[in-house]
Amino acid sequence: MNQVRTRLAALSLLDRALRAMTDDELAEALAALDEDHRDAVAQLAEVPAGATDAATIAYVRAAAQRGRINGVLEQLALVLTDVCLAKCIEALGDASDNPTEEQLRAVLPSLVEAYGLAVVRLMMASATAGEANASPILTRLLKSDETFALPAVEPVSPTVAPRAPEDDPERERLRAERKERKRLQQAEARTRREQAAAARRRR
Repeated sequence: MNQVRTRLAALSLLDRALRAMTDDELAEALAALDEDHRDAVAQLAEVPAGATDAATIAYVRAAAQRGRINGVLEQLALVLTDVCLAKCIEALGDASDNPTEEQLRAVLPSLVEAYGLAVVRLMMASATAGEANASPILTRLLKSDETFALPAVEPVSPTVAPRAPEDDPERERLRAERKERKRLQQAEARTRREQAAAARRRR
């Protein structure tokens, strides 16, 4: 039962961290993503091709709200904060697996400067939901630290993102391109494996 409560509390923090982001902050976070990460967000949030920035944000928020149970909220947070987390791990170095509060406080300001407070809070909440060793420290910072404490957010009613037309040709084209790209990558990987196996046989 304690594990269930801890899990729900972590997901609640993650939900608050995302809802605390303004639309402008979320738009900036999305704009900073590379193509692969943007594609991942689009797939997770079921964003139609050609969606405006405002519509994309609506789809992301709706998907996150629906996705507390099925893992989509966590996946979206991971994608949005992937680069920030990688930089945090790099900055912590050997201490990244189990950092102290002092070590975290030493690296967090530079991350805020680079990625913004909202993204760093989301990264911290994401790590907590992912049951990182530093979860107790991160939870305490998100709840009570002068800088990193999450603001109170209003309860929200269920959000429904606008539906995309079922016969959107641009969406279908992009979906086909992604499918073909994946097929080619798999074929290349299979060829590399076969070549490596042949090379081993010749030895």
